[in-house]
Amino acid sequence: MVIVLNRVSKSYGDRKVLQDVQFQLQSNEFAFLKGKSGSGKSTLIKLLYREIERDSGDILIDGQEIGQMKKYELRRKMGVVFQSFELLERKTVLENVMLAGKILGKPQKEIDNEAVRLLTRVGLADHLHHFPKQLSGGQQQRTAVARALLNKPKLILADEPTGNLDRETSLEILTLLKELHEEEGVSMLVITHSEQLIQQMNEKSWVIEGGKVYEL
Repeated sequence: MVIVLNRVSKSYGDRKVLQDVQFQLQSNEFAFLKGKSGSGKSTLIKLLYREIERDSGDILIDGQEIGQMKKYELRRKMGVVFQSFELLERKTVLENVMLAGKILGKPQKEIDNEAVRLLTRVGLADHLHHFPKQLSGGQQQRTAVARALLNKPKLILADEPTGNLDRETSLEILTLLKELHEEEGVSMLVITHSEQLIQQMNEKSWVIEGGKVYEL
C-alpha cells in the first residue's frame, strides 16, 4: 500500500471534518476522491502532506508512519499538484521545475536532465524559458505536474488540479496524469468535485461524505 489511513480524525474547533477515516491506496494505483465543497477533501490532502496534523489515527505512506518521518523525507516520497498551480512568477518554467530538486539537494546535472525530460514529455519543450504569466492555465498546470514528478515520488496528490481550467483542458490534464501514472510507475490520488470528469475517465473512485471516506 502506498497510502494507509486508519481511524484518522480531524476537527477545527467544534466542527468534525474527518471522523475515523479508513482509506487505502494501492501501489501503482490511480484513483479519484470526490466530495462536495467543505466535505474535507483538502483537509485529507493536507494531512497526508503534513501541512496540518491529525487529531488521532495512523497515516502510513509507503509503509512508514508519517509522524516518524522528517518532512524532507516525506517530500521525497510524494509530489503535490495544486489547483492554483503555485508557480513562482519570477522564475522560468524550467527554473520552477528544477527548484523541486534543488530543495532536496540533488546533483545539478541530474536535476537539469530530469527537468528537461519531464517538460518535454508534458509538451513544454518550446516553453522552457518562458515565465508563468506567458503561459495558458493548462500550460501552467503541465509545468506543475512536471515539477511534482521531478523527484521520482511514489505518490502524486493532485488537489483539484482542474479547478481553474475549462472542461476540455481539464480532460487533457487528467489524461496526461493517467498516462504519466502508467509511464512513471507512480500512484496518483486525484481530488475533484467534478462527477462528469470522473465518469469520463472511468477510473476507481472514492467519495468523502459526512466525515467518512467510501469506495464507489
